[in-house]
Amino acid sequence: MSRRKRITLLGSTGSIGRSTLDVVQRYAERFSVEALAVYSNIERLLSQIRIHHPKVVAVAEPHAAVQLRQRLKKIKSAPVVWAGPEGIRRAAVYARSELVVSAMVGKAGLLPTLDAIRAGKDIALANKETLVVAGDLVMREVRRRKVKLLPVDSEHAALAQCLKGHAGVEVTRLILTASGGPFREVPAHKLKSMRAADALRHPTWSMGPKITVDSSSLMNKGLEVIEAHFLFSIPFERIDVAIHPQSVVHSMVEFVDGSTLAQLASPDMRLPIQAALTHPDYIPGLVKPLDFHSGLTLTFGAPDHKRFPCLSLAYAAGKKGGTAPAALNAANEVAVQAFLEGKLGFREIPILIRGVLARHREKGPLTLERILDQDTWARKLAGELLACKPFK
Repeated sequence: MSRRKRITLLGSTGSIGRSTLDVVQRYAERFSVEALAVYSNIERLLSQIRIHHPKVVAVAEPHAAVQLRQRLKKIKSAPVVWAGPEGIRRAAVYARSELVVSAMVGKAGLLPTLDAIRAGKDIALANKETLVVAGDLVMREVRRRKVKLLPVDSEHAALAQCLKGHAGVEVTRLILTASGGPFREVPAHKLKSMRAADALRHPTWSMGPKITVDSSSLMNKGLEVIEAHFLFSIPFERIDVAIHPQSVVHSMVEFVDGSTLAQLASPDMRLPIQAALTHPDYIPGLVKPLDFHSGLTLTFGAPDHKRFPCLSLAYAAGKKGGTAPAALNAANEVAVQAFLEGKLGFREIPILIRGVLARHREKGPLTLERILDQDTWARKLAGELLACKPFK
């Protein structure tokens, strides 16, 4: 090929970020890393700098950025260091890069991703909260700037593959699969005693703590439903979820003639990451193909909305629209952090989120400023409700 694709990676030290760099390193002749951005993990970032030689790095936590600058004095041809949230946003629009991999966790990824879109960068999107919080605005900018928005979530990458070459009128239903998480078979009466250590033992995927907890509550799948709605312009009534413990079928598309297309692959995030980085090309990958002679068994079932009400809360917020998904996401981020810190029980997560959504009201047109205001309001309210338990 004539030249390497130039990449900025937001969230390089997280699970998705590390997998992305695995792909980049395997195909070093295809990609160059121009910029890396992290929150505060400078030890891992230093290792990545030595391997990938970015021109710039950004560290959101200012004190960690100061430490990094000191450490980089010992490295020849060290990158420029930008600090704070503004440093992350500068990295997102770095002129040398053409593709931005958005892999930061939570709402923190929204503004940098939106900046990159407005700067004309193609986006490989792993940060589902960007579309959950501001899907209408983000997709409007994608169309206006004529950039590519390539999904990195395994489910949405699978849907994109199944939908290739098909018109929307041919589609009756999108079906997102879910492993069911570590509590899939835990009786309802025992869920109250589940702690963070239990939730973090995911049976299939290796992910960061926030996403793993979301998987255990099925909120992760709810956020993916909202993301799919914006990515593929399909109404919520035609987006379904199926529990599939093996995590081999990543998503399915049902068509008007009654047929269904499914995408199958080993549960390895490097595959959808590679698909986004090499789009529209298919190349030999790092993931071993499935062995259909090994007695592979695939099972499916319906999600239990009663035991895992976060999924229903996500559907309700998505259907309500406006700033309701932003409030949902903010309340969930507060609840998950409290659960990880032992301040909130597992079954109290949806109670806290429901309490915030019950008080949510739309006020004015849907603008970025309004979305950010609602995010702030929801976090403040969630904190207040958390402080005065028991809450409703």
